[in-house]
Amino acid sequence: MKALLLENIHPRAHEVFAAAGIEVATRSGALGEDDLIEALQGVQLLGIRSGTNLTAKVVENSDLLAVGAFCIGTNQIDLPATAAKGVAAFNAPYSNTRSVVELVIAEIIALARRLTEKTQKMHAGVWDKSAAGSHEVRGRVLGIVGYGNIGAQLSVVAEALGFRVIYFDTADRLAHGNARRMATLEALLAEADVVSLHVDGRPGNAGLFGAAQLDAMKPRSLFINASRGMVVDDVALRERILSGHIAGAALDVFPVEPKKQGDPFESALRGLDNVILTPHVGGSTQEAQEEIGGFVAGKLVSYVRAGSTANSVNLPEVQAPADGAHRITHLHQNIPGVLAEIVTIIGEAGANMLSQQLATRGEQGYAVIDLEAPLGDETLKQLAGLPPTIRLRSLP
Repeated sequence: MKALLLENIHPRAHEVFAAAGIEVATRSGALGEDDLIEALQGVQLLGIRSGTNLTAKVVENSDLLAVGAFCIGTNQIDLPATAAKGVAAFNAPYSNTRSVVELVIAEIIALARRLTEKTQKMHAGVWDKSAAGSHEVRGRVLGIVGYGNIGAQLSVVAEALGFRVIYFDTADRLAHGNARRMATLEALLAEADVVSLHVDGRPGNAGLFGAAQLDAMKPRSLFINASRGMVVDDVALRERILSGHIAGAALDVFPVEPKKQGDPFESALRGLDNVILTPHVGGSTQEAQEEIGGFVAGKLVSYVRAGSTANSVNLPEVQAPADGAHRITHLHQNIPGVLAEIVTIIGEAGANMLSQQLATRGEQGYAVIDLEAPLGDETLKQLAGLPPTIRLRSLP
């Protein structure tokens, strides 16, 4: 078993794989489609972050068992293609939540106090000891767009600092603390002194925040984007900052990001002294990256060794115990009668089943079956040959 880790994934992942007897190869940067296909020859497990795209072409030209996104987002993975070929996909939906929240809070305070402008003047030898344009955040209204894991935790921390919090989400999300849910995005924009985006990377969110939304924000409000680069029209944002409508902005994500460390970065927002630009480091703290490394690597190991798909983002979820005796896993098309055929074949072989678990998700079904003794090659061949079979695995 061999794993390939790209994009400077924390060494903790290497340790988890090594402890499970899995060989590990690492590369510091992201890989394009053709280079990735070449690098995956002989590789069963892939670890990536946000810079590498696992496309349908790559999936079809590899022997992957599973892929781990060592980050929150999974829009860089073709989830339908991986599911169709039985490649399990995992991510870390919670591990770097606190890191992103702390960065956003720091940016809001820095912008409210005009720290970016103050420090540049000091470095230029200018002593600008003035309170003009500097504000406390206490009593200000923070508008959170997207109230998932990060948005909700930001709500709690911001309220502790004295913010009044409002939020908008298309899903039905429970408010934390004294946060108020807004019926529309427009209502939130009209009231918020600070707007912070925390939406996911689904295609429908592309271009979510453009000229119309920026114009609907309160004059001299602040804007934060630590979600996805494709959500915001950066050119429109630059125009509103130059006009003074937006007092300041902080962005950690961009529509086009360099593939590897040291590559040039281009953005319409460069050169503005009231704009904070950071290189997609919202979740890049040592604590978060170590936690992510251990969490995602652990999920991959649990899948390949025990067949567990708990927390998978593309396959039916089965929480399989780690101590299965003679285990088979059967991923199949979700059509009536498949499990009955599996049980019949096993019964005709005279095998005694100790336990079975089944879950379905969309077009796939996933069965994990523990047996008293291993199945013979002919029985395994029969199971693999069932027309609905996507992937059959026999685990020690």
